[in-house]
Amino acid sequence: MQKTSITLLRITILVIVLTLNFVSIIVSGENNQTTISHNNIYQVVENRKLIGVERKFVSFIKEYGKEYTTREEYVRRMAIFAGNLVRAAEHQALDPTAVHGVTPYMDLDPEEFEMMFTGLKPGTSGSGGGLRNGDSARAEAPRLDVRGLPRSFDWREKGAVTHGTCGSCWAFSTTGAIEGANFIATGKLLSLSEQQLVDCDHKCDVKEKKACDNGCHGGLMTNAYNYLMEAGGLEEEQSYPYSGKQGECQFNPKKVAVKLENFTTIPLDEEQIAAYLVNRGPLAVGLNAVFMQTYVGGVSCPLICGKRWINHGVLLVGYAEKGYSILRFGYKPYWIIKNSWGAKWGENGYYKLCRGHGMCGINTMVSAVVTQ
Repeated sequence: MQKTSITLLRITILVIVLTLNFVSIIVSGENNQTTISHNNIYQVVENRKLIGVERKFVSFIKEYGKEYTTREEYVRRMAIFAGNLVRAAEHQALDPTAVHGVTPYMDLDPEEFEMMFTGLKPGTSGSGGGLRNGDSARAEAPRLDVRGLPRSFDWREKGAVTHGTCGSCWAFSTTGAIEGANFIATGKLLSLSEQQLVDCDHKCDVKEKKACDNGCHGGLMTNAYNYLMEAGGLEEEQSYPYSGKQGECQFNPKKVAVKLENFTTIPLDEEQIAAYLVNRGPLAVGLNAVFMQTYVGGVSCPLICGKRWINHGVLLVGYAEKGYSILRFGYKPYWIIKNSWGAKWGENGYYKLCRGHGMCGINTMVSAVVTQ
């Protein structure tokens, strides 16, 4: 019954938005109050009177520099925006310890968003997501002593995390883990090339033959490690810069900046994950990103978040002892996660996710690397 009510609410909002927008376009067209810019981009003009959702949409356009090539595209994107406002309200109800609202991706429908901004390669074993710890032929890491771990820990404070963005999440997660491991080994923080992985890495998993790295169409961090050990290493960002699209492989072995010696998957136990994070550096992690499109800040601890659908690669850089409170539980710890969508998303590009519950599958696909 509740699901039916939500669906009817969405349909009602979309009908109202589309009706208002068509009326406003007709009126503005008659009064020359809308314009096609010099490069044929349809934009909203200041003096047109706006109502309700469209006012929020125009504010969104201005804040994030959005442009749409036609009136039809403007209408379509506003309808999607309206639907995402409803989704944000739903996410807020299901995730009350975080803040959900307008983000840079509110004009993308869920399918577009997942295709453009997640990209962790799904497996084919029927689990609904990427390969998990234990699925790969690589042996699981030995258990570490968790006694004496700091209550809070953050590799950003120790200089082991670079800052940047990358649309291919699995490549970003891979380079982030390697950058941290190399920093611990050498004391030097390098910005490494995601583009080399996007262009050159087509490695497939040993067990899941169809789980292959394929640039902007997805990949796996463990596949990328295997590719880099075979290729001889990874170039720096400055010698092989990110272009935002897949192209011909331009890898030059003479420009290798970091070589991989080995990698391992981490046990599911979140205390073990914390121990490896403290002792080995930032970790490559996969999770379910269903709540991330509308995430603005705070500690995310959804009442419901599937642990089987792992579709996004991120970098685990730290944790904190206390950060959110659900009345019956008191204050609880959380993970600090570096995302790859830029500083305008989340808390300056970072995501906080409650720790100790395997939330959104955070503990199911974790790996660490060792550099030469």
